[in-house]
Amino acid sequence: MTMLKHPFLSTDYEPKLQYFLGPFDTYDREESLGEDLERYDINKPGDREALINAYIIDKSTDLNYRHRKSLVDILSAALQEDSYDFSTILIQKPESYCTLPSGWDTMENPRAFFEDIYRLTKEGWKDDLQKASLEDQSDW
Repeated sequence: MTMLKHPFLSTDYEPKLQYFLGPFDTYDREESLGEDLERYDINKPGDREALINAYIIDKSTDLNYRHRKSLVDILSAALQEDSYDFSTILIQKPESYCTLPSGWDTMENPRAFFEDIYRLTKEGWKDDLQKASLEDQSDW
């Protein structure tokens, strides 16, 4: 059985919900990306949708259709758990090189943010998700 490989490394790809936050990482980009993201209010549905479309749907070109399906599948599973605490994904770890925009770790409704990601990726990546669903995932 082959394992899906990471898009940048020669290691196995193990999708994590945190990967959806990668496009919003302002570490060492505070004056460019950070300033752009500060114009949005993550607690407003319209702003969230604009951010997700611009930074996840449109800019995730490094992910192929299999990576996208794997990510959407783990997000779907997490959303099916009523008790899943999405706020833990937003907590900044001191040893991490990932920095989210100010205030994201105290987002009013992290579940709604991830529900929006799920809804919009299902729409924006529809063709890729369909293509991947027609394959035997054990062959990846």
